[in-house]
Amino acid sequence: MMRSVVRGCVAGAAGTTVLNAVTYGDMALRGRASSQAPARTVEKTAQSAGWPVPGSGDDRENRLAGLGALAGIAVGLGTGAVVALAHRAGVRPPWWLGGAATGALAMAATDLPMARLGVSDPKSWPATDWVSDAIPHLMYGLVTYGVLRSGG
Repeated sequence: MMRSVVRGCVAGAAGTTVLNAVTYGDMALRGRASSQAPARTVEKTAQSAGWPVPGSGDDRENRLAGLGALAGIAVGLGTGAVVALAHRAGVRPPWWLGGAATGALAMAATDLPMARLGVSDPKSWPATDWVSDAIPHLMYGLVTYGVLRSGG
């Protein structure tokens, strides 16, 4: 089982790298700013847990930005591990379906906490925001699931 978890984390790391590349490419192409949602999600989660992020001003904002990015990496690796365990248990849809489902799982793991904490309301997003979120997550899922399938 541990081997499956490690393989899932490796696959998730590959998918996360692609997600980041697609996201940063979109930012460069369209000139859009990075999202503050991951940092705000970390901030609200830490406050709810009774462990507020220390610091003030730019130091605190930079710390939150770093923690938001690390949280995204954790979601990517964790999703890969979960999918690898499902794969080990015999859940093996075709590549395209497994990839889409993996991407949807990662997107839900990111967007549901943001919505629950009131950081963002996906119901109010315009189509461009949905595309900016869905395409990188789909690419994450296809790469992550593809790497998992390539290992057996």
